[in-house]
Amino acid sequence: MSQYQVLLYYMYTPIENPDQFASEHTALCESLGLLGRIIVAAEGINGTVSGTVASTEEYMRVMHEDARFKDMVFKVDEADGHTFKRLSVRVKNEIVNFRLEEDVDPRRLTGRKLDPKRFHEMLQRDDVVVIDGRNDYEYEIGHFRNAIKPEVKAFREFPKWFEQHKDEFKGKKVLTYCTGGIRCEKLSGYLVREGLSEVYQLDGGIVTYSKDPEVRGHLFDGKCYVFDERIAVRVNYTDEDVVVSHCEHCGQACDRYVNCGYLDCHRQHLCCEACEVEMRGFCSSECERAAKENDRVDPLVEHLQPSHSAS
Repeated sequence: MSQYQVLLYYMYTPIENPDQFASEHTALCESLGLLGRIIVAAEGINGTVSGTVASTEEYMRVMHEDARFKDMVFKVDEADGHTFKRLSVRVKNEIVNFRLEEDVDPRRLTGRKLDPKRFHEMLQRDDVVVIDGRNDYEYEIGHFRNAIKPEVKAFREFPKWFEQHKDEFKGKKVLTYCTGGIRCEKLSGYLVREGLSEVYQLDGGIVTYSKDPEVRGHLFDGKCYVFDERIAVRVNYTDEDVVVSHCEHCGQACDRYVNCGYLDCHRQHLCCEACEVEMRGFCSSECERAAKENDRVDPLVEHLQPSHSAS
């Protein structure tokens, strides 16, 4: 049994003094030795943390004792160790960055929630369209079969994309999904407000879907991108598990994201192990040249440099 756990969670609930809450929450996490990324806003909390089993269990207990978070659902994964290098608790205007002129409150307006089994059934109908509620690079490494890929690099770009395509969805049943459910709470509400009559969301997101004992991640192709050092995790535990993404250098099937070794680029891109060696850890020859000219080579790729190999 693993000694560490990763917790993914969120809750739309009023927080009267986000700055004070963040300060107190930082102290709580530090006392438990938790690392991770937590966003606090007046509308609620959104976090992913890693820690020992004992620490994460205590964290969940403390949070559930707070009336604001007594119903908060924690999605729990086993881990071999910490999946973050540090702890960050930040106060922002929103717990997901949607930036609508008129915000959507998921507590009052959101799409109908479907559990994994019902979502799986709906995926197989001919009268539905499926919208991936994540960014393009998340879709690239894995997505539900036949899902539409909105060309957005950030969640806040969805409204502009939808305005250009809204006529395509009129009169249709629309399924939405994201990693853990938080983005679709707002996205589905936004779609309802924009006039779509039948909008659904995957309750608990891809992470919950992957853990359902009956569904077992079926009809999700590829891996699920996660915002920690794991980068991507398996979803489909049936014999239909496949790799859908490709190395951007050689084109072979690949579900491995790496960061460019030029510190001023650091672009995350799909790259197989062979090409990482051939490219010496950089995403392009231009980045390699700039990194070496400006002495900005990431220490993590030093072992791939010719001078290192020769020594």
